[in-house]
Amino acid sequence: MKALVYTGPEKIEYRDAPEPTRQAGDIYVKVEAVGICGSDMHAYLGHDDRRIAPLILGHEAAGTVLDGAWQGQRVVINPLVTCGQCARCLSGRSNLCAKREIISMAPRQGAFADFIAIPERNLISVPDGMDMATAALAEPIATGWHAVTKAAAAADRPLAECRALVFGGGAVGMATALSLRAQGCLDLHIAETNPMRRETAIRADIGTVYDPLSDAGPDDNSIDVVIDCVGAKPTRMAGIAAVCPGGVIVHVGLSDGADGMDVRKLTLQEVTFIGTYTYTMQDFYATIAAMHSGALGDLSWFEERDLSDGTAAFQDLFAGRTAAAKIVLRPNHDT
Repeated sequence: MKALVYTGPEKIEYRDAPEPTRQAGDIYVKVEAVGICGSDMHAYLGHDDRRIAPLILGHEAAGTVLDGAWQGQRVVINPLVTCGQCARCLSGRSNLCAKREIISMAPRQGAFADFIAIPERNLISVPDGMDMATAALAEPIATGWHAVTKAAAAADRPLAECRALVFGGGAVGMATALSLRAQGCLDLHIAETNPMRRETAIRADIGTVYDPLSDAGPDDNSIDVVIDCVGAKPTRMAGIAAVCPGGVIVHVGLSDGADGMDVRKLTLQEVTFIGTYTYTMQDFYATIAAMHSGALGDLSWFEERDLSDGTAAFQDLFAGRTAAAKIVLRPNHDT
């Protein structure tokens, strides 16, 4: 099969690769669309010691099942493989399973390829009429949906009464903003440094979009819910400054693990700080239902390219040469 293989820092090659090895309970899915995630970019830059070259990256995938009980069905893949038997899995928090694996990280190869192996229990049907490239957005949107759900549970008032701030206008940032709006938030601000992504967010008409490097954002101590989809020292500092007493900060991004935590303010103003990781199957089902119903609005903020153009796509993302919040790669199974 053809695959896009990470071979070292800033090196990713479109080449022949062996078909994925199946583990117990796995079936094969022909990949029809797969998005480039921020974590793929971290790996590409050599910043993720969990992803060791050579490795097929990619985990935001939709495709057609080739065997098993789901044969022939169009599906979205939940890339997080869990045991299904531990206390976390049985309590609905499978994303915290101690035995969790994710495709695009050893021992499981990723979805920048013609085919992928995945357990049947990780499949979700694509609704009739939904394009496969759009369906591939379900994974990043589920990440944002999960973060918003956690924020809503922790906030001391309904989201409709909250003022919210999202750091990041990439796919997860956009997904989070759309999820906030879908779950009732009406007063929403989005901080994004890339001018092209700002334009994309402005066109989506979700909320007030600004450049945190040059524009005046929300006043300090004025935001009820902060969701940090960047996860870097500057955004942590800005988020803690912006959050109001009794507010909620949800930390999603993984840009770095450096400091930036004003623990004194978190303590004295009784701010709730929550780290969130990925999603549960319940989040996936809720996300796809919201996408299908139109509750998340126009989802055309992505760009499609052929998988064979993947090397250039990574280079363009790194250089900030695309306005799209997401690039979705489409394998060409005729080559």
